[in-house]
Order: sequence, then structure tokens, then C-alpha cells
Amino acid sequence: MAEETHTLADLKDAMEPAAPTGEGEPEQREPQIDSHGRAYATGRRKRSVARVWIKPGSGRFSINGRSAADYFMRPVLQMMVNQPFERANRQGQFDVYCTVTGGGLAGQAGAIRHGVAWALSHYEPALRTTLKGEGFLTRDSRKVERKKYGRRKARRSFQFSKR
Repeated sequence: MAEETHTLADLKDAMEPAAPTGEGEPEQREPQIDSHGRAYATGRRKRSVARVWIKPGSGRFSINGRSAADYFMRPVLQMMVNQPFERANRQGQFDVYCTVTGGGLAGQAGAIRHGVAWALSHYEPALRTTLKGEGFLTRDSRKVERKKYGRRKARRSFQFSKR
């Protein structure tokens, strides 16, 4: 049993990262599609959590078993939910099924938009740069500040009375 001796140069070579396979080429991501041909993602905004599945189809949008027009009566919220498809030029190409819980309608629309953008990037990884550039893959982390004791609201004090 002979012992191997290592020099500093050997250790330096072992610690260096492997050279990239394609000089200057970005690594290609694999699509994340399940056995049913769907891509899944979770979207969050304020207190809302949306679980989103997309698959190729005619553009149907189902939110908690209802259509998007029935669930979101305000046109601004309907537009918000469809923004990732418009920016990626994929209007009417995917069916969306999602369940959303918590928060109000505006937070739920933001959560669905976040989930749809992530599901699109899982289905077609080439769209990631487009969606990331528009800010759809970033979770909007703003939340309502909690109420503190000795205060009327989160920061508002009770009215001061001199007498």
C-alpha cells in the first residue's frame, strides 16, 4: 500500500471549476412538464396563494372552477391575469386551470399572474428572459404591516388630549 503524495498544484487543479462546454452559450433549461402535458407553478402576492397549471389548448381560463370573467369582474384584474401571455405572444394558446386562496381579489390576481408567468417559463424555458425582463417572475413581497399595541393602527397614534 503506497501512499500518494499531492502537491499544491494538484490541489489547485482539483479545486478549479470545470470549463463550460459551450464558450459563451447560455445553458439550456429543460421544460418541466408532468405526465399530463401540464406545467405547474405557485404564485404568491400579499396573503394570496395561487396554484397554476397550464397546458396547450384554446385559451380557456378556469379560476376555482369559474371563468376569469366571472371570477374577476373588474377589467383591470382580467388584464392583469393575462399580461404574461400578452408579453410572451402566447394569447389563446394555453388553457389555464388554477386554484387561489387567501387575500382579496387584487392580491389573488397578482398571485395568479405570478403563477402563470412561472408556469410559462417552466413550459417554455426560452420565455424566461422575456418574462423576467417584464418583472413577472419576481414575487411582489409587499404586505400589510401589522398593528402594534398602544397604537390605533400600524403606525397611527391615538388622538392626543391635553385635558
